[in-house]
Amino acid sequence: MNELIGRVFHFEKSIFPAHGELFGKLTTHGQEPKALMISCADSRIVPEQIMQAQPGDLFVCRNAGNIVPPYATMNGGVTSTVEYAVAALGVRDIIVCGHSDCGAMKALSDPAGLETMPNVAAWLRHGAAAEHIVSSCHGDLDGKERVRAISLENIIVQISHLRTHPAVAAAIARGQMTLHGWFVDIHAGQVLGLDGDSGEFVPLREGRDLPVALAARTRIATEFAEAAE
Repeated sequence: MNELIGRVFHFEKSIFPAHGELFGKLTTHGQEPKALMISCADSRIVPEQIMQAQPGDLFVCRNAGNIVPPYATMNGGVTSTVEYAVAALGVRDIIVCGHSDCGAMKALSDPAGLETMPNVAAWLRHGAAAEHIVSSCHGDLDGKERVRAISLENIIVQISHLRTHPAVAAAIARGQMTLHGWFVDIHAGQVLGLDGDSGEFVPLREGRDLPVALAARTRIATEFAEAAE
């Protein structure tokens, strides 16, 4: 803790004065983050570092396993964060970000030991579909490969849950929301993005189009339904 406290002093003495204009603007005008990132609470994954974000750039929600529970009337931190980001801050891009060597995904793969952590076990049930997909469709995988596959499937599952949230669903219908699924390989220092068209996770590369899980487009199904009547 002494080392961390020393960094706080460094922020007060050096970092804050050097960025006084930026902090002053944020204090006066408030925040207008460019995206909401829902990432794992793992200490090795720092969303702001990955995106090289400045204060005010990124709205962040972190939890074990980058989980997004399906929408329900029961209040929760993730649900409230998503609702506030979309409805109050007008965020139009949401990133669900998983990573390699994830402890939560290891627990999904092999729940041994969760008996002493009932809250963790209950929380991880929101990722049960990911484990079931891998067990049913890729039963030959084991060890690290199985955990990686569950981690990737979990991103897709949580994006599906995200779409059940009313604020997100409405923004999607208006063509004002883009959803992203990212996977950070902390061993390779590489970020993969979910291509919603191909269903594949592909490396993010400079000079290439950004792969998106769900591109922003106005929904026209209702218009066609009315015309058919």
